Amino acid sequence: MTVAVSNAAFVREHTVLSQTALVPELALHLATEVTPLWQATQDFLEHNSLPPPFWAFAWPGGQALARYLLDQPEVVAGRCVLSFAAGSGIEAIAAAKAGASAVIANEIDAFALSAIELNAAANQVTLTLAPDDLIGSRDPRWQVVIAGDVCYEKPMAERVTAWLRALVAAGVTVLSADPGRTYLPPGLTEVARYDVPTSLELEDRTLRTTAIYRW
Repeated sequence: MTVAVSNAAFVREHTVLSQTALVPELALHLATEVTPLWQATQDFLEHNSLPPPFWAFAWPGGQALARYLLDQPEVVAGRCVLSFAAGSGIEAIAAAKAGASAVIANEIDAFALSAIELNAAANQVTLTLAPDDLIGSRDPRWQVVIAGDVCYEKPMAERVTAWLRALVAAGVTVLSADPGRTYLPPGLTEVARYDVPTSLELEDRTLRTTAIYRW
């Protein structure tokens, strides 16, 4: 309990409750230009024993997937949703807002889990937190699996691709968002596309075109 409280306090101290341009309906604890995490160096992270704070940013994939779910609520309404590698929790929160019967937010980073819990409370939704590495597993409750942006590195993409294809074969609906990463597998069906405003601190351009794919 002490660790969880400490993590939550760290999230509050190093973020600002903010909205994103693409999904202004949702409020998230995010790093901004006025918070220490915005330009945190590797030395800062190592000194404080912190993993990279991916949870502190609203990445294009998460924003696009959240926008899609809010605009197309029938995709998740009344269904149990697993949000894999949930990060800030933006797409998990969107799924809950869209009427999912239950949303499980999965992250292996303890700070991310605290951020997701705080963000869910800020948006008045209830999520179930799943702290384990779920790749390769299957829960019969999962009807929809959503993944914001998971094909940015080859080893991760290979593991995730095999797992998500197996879930599809078992009858699970799988949706992912991708802003043009190198290791996106072939054979996916694009269902939507968004231009997501971003920052040069996060991406190599200020607008990232991001597609939503159904596996």
